[in-house]
Amino acid sequence: MTEPGSIRFPADFLWGAATSSYQIEGAVHEDGRGPSIWDTQCHHTQLVRDRHTGDIAADHYHRWADDVDLMADLGLRGYRFSVAWPRIQPGGTGAALRAGLDFYSRLVDRLLAKGIKPMVTLYHWDLPQALQDAGGWPARETAGRFADYAALVFSELHDRVDLWATLNEPWCSSLLGYADPSHAPGHADPVEATRAIHHLNLAHGLAVAAMRAIDPAPRQGIVLNLSPVHVVGADPAGAAADGARRYDLLRNRIWTEPILRGRYPDDALADLAAFAGLPLEEGDLAIISQPLDWLGLNYYNDEFVRAQPGGSWLATPGMRDAVPFVPDGPRTDMGWPITPDGLRSLLVALKAVYPDLPPVYITENGCAYDDPVVDGVCHDPRRIAYLDAHFRAVRAAMAEGVDVRGYFVWSLLDNFEWSHGYHKRFGLVHVDYDTLARTPRDSAAWYREVIRRGGPGAAP
Repeated sequence: MTEPGSIRFPADFLWGAATSSYQIEGAVHEDGRGPSIWDTQCHHTQLVRDRHTGDIAADHYHRWADDVDLMADLGLRGYRFSVAWPRIQPGGTGAALRAGLDFYSRLVDRLLAKGIKPMVTLYHWDLPQALQDAGGWPARETAGRFADYAALVFSELHDRVDLWATLNEPWCSSLLGYADPSHAPGHADPVEATRAIHHLNLAHGLAVAAMRAIDPAPRQGIVLNLSPVHVVGADPAGAAADGARRYDLLRNRIWTEPILRGRYPDDALADLAAFAGLPLEEGDLAIISQPLDWLGLNYYNDEFVRAQPGGSWLATPGMRDAVPFVPDGPRTDMGWPITPDGLRSLLVALKAVYPDLPPVYITENGCAYDDPVVDGVCHDPRRIAYLDAHFRAVRAAMAEGVDVRGYFVWSLLDNFEWSHGYHKRFGLVHVDYDTLARTPRDSAAWYREVIRRGGPGAAP
């Protein structure tokens, strides 16, 4: 019997959780790993809160086997993780380190032995520092180096891994890394950011081609953090509307249009001409727009823009007299608004704009709440409510015809949360950063039941 308020997903729906290498692995100096731009950001700038670093993080590099056992206990069917480029090529070029490949090979083998499907993300922001020193993503050569690296990892694991993402959230890597110094490498140069946008798109296409040359089986995707953008408040001069257009362009369309349609939007070419323009060369768009086998979507909230004379935002070059804004209402500990129906509307809109949209995986969705462990347990009802609402939003989008194949909660473990250090906790599993002990939160047990039943029951 179906309980009132319960919903069901297809039997083969891939329920999982996600992490990334720098945020959980630690062991930054072991087995030949080279420094990444995030090691530099943590140790040589003031841009990470309280000078926290990923040197130890959740110590997953040493505790990986126990962590996989924990995933199995939670009933996960899928696990999305990223490979640390500096563990494979410490300087970003040359032969692969055997120790680095072996670490991820052992991880994949244990996941499969536990019945957990691995999803590999090749780049989750930990660019080898040597490549940044040579120009980073603003340099075209970095796209080629990424394709070489992708081929090394793919050659090692493609016989056991069916889902491969090239990049995670290239908007962050370009705009938050090179225009807004909140992310590594901590630059504030819109010309660099503009070049990085195109070279990240190109890197994706080159990596897909390199992997398909090794094995043409349908495996390749990319992970984009797309979001609906809304204007709020009075806007007599149209500044907020233009700001929202620019924000939508750089957050959404400058990735989806070249990847899914093989072209850059006209307003991208016009707007970014003020910052030396996209460094587009003949043949690039054909490389970028090779058909995807799947699309990964990271979603946390809708975005809002309001008019503000004199206001701007570094992460959106050219945005003037308008700023991002969080309207009144419930928020997570990140200060992000809770807008679950935005996920439904985003999925439905994508399908309407791109009728041949490939199968979609929700590759990240979750919330930060600092719910402590008390007497050995961790109650987190707000996380359960957040996830429940977003699961229902996805099921509604599926009912409207969107082909969603899986859902990866962010995150499996509390982790290093970039410029916030260890002050924001996203994990289904609490991590004590003094002892590194893992304590599953109530949400982990709830999620296990969701997976077992094929969907959430009555809303909490």
